[in-house]
Amino acid sequence: MYNDHQALYDYLVHEYNHHFDYWDWSYLDGRRVDVSPEPRPWDYSASIQAYARDVRSILDMRTGGGDLFATLLKQSSIPEAYATEAYLPNLTRARQLLEPFGATVFQVEGESLPLQDNTLELVINRHGSYDPREVSRVLKPGHCFVTQQVGDQTNLRIHELLGTRKQPTGHGEASTKTSWNLRHAVAELRAAGWHIVEQYEHFAITRFNDLGALVYYLKAIPWEVLDFSVERYFEHLVAAQDLFHSEGHLDVTFHTFFVVARKDDSL
Repeated sequence: MYNDHQALYDYLVHEYNHHFDYWDWSYLDGRRVDVSPEPRPWDYSASIQAYARDVRSILDMRTGGGDLFATLLKQSSIPEAYATEAYLPNLTRARQLLEPFGATVFQVEGESLPLQDNTLELVINRHGSYDPREVSRVLKPGHCFVTQQVGDQTNLRIHELLGTRKQPTGHGEASTKTSWNLRHAVAELRAAGWHIVEQYEHFAITRFNDLGALVYYLKAIPWEVLDFSVERYFEHLVAAQDLFHSEGHLDVTFHTFFVVARKDDSL
């Protein structure tokens, strides 16, 4: 497709510079697809809707742009709703979406939560960091924490291609370790006094159908390869283009797990 390295470089820079709007992945429709042989054994949206029934207070940790939480609040009547977010562009959008539902959105850094002890009836968390003891502190006894996490096997093939090392993905005590999976998270929660209600793990296959899609993806999630740019990694990207030419695509593992934990009634 590209007869020389300059043409490839120009194409990849164009892909890298294409505008990314919050968490809108429509630019990669048909270019980055799920080809997993088995479906994920849980539905996060359906789960949080089920656990949100009859609760009067809820926190969405690391809400991102607030889209998913806004959908939940639209469908549920919850008197007290809170969200946290660290990334400023997401924070602005989250406040625009969530404040009309009466939600308070806090800007946070780190694992501390700006809420009083034993005040919440549900805490939800999709792909955000957390401290099991801090979540327990703000949750009322007998109530639940629902989280979906990205595991340590995610995107390893990409790091192999680029010659990079995956960043630590654990949270709390695991934040400096490379091991972050269902077993580790469940053990950490149990050590903090939680009862495990549900637990699942899944290894999906994400297929990139062209190299430009991969470059755009890495631009959009800068925490995956911290110093990524087309110029810095062009030699590796040339080798990756040869792989796309020979195989037609790149298959990458996307590792997730899901846990519902209940705080002990005595805590």
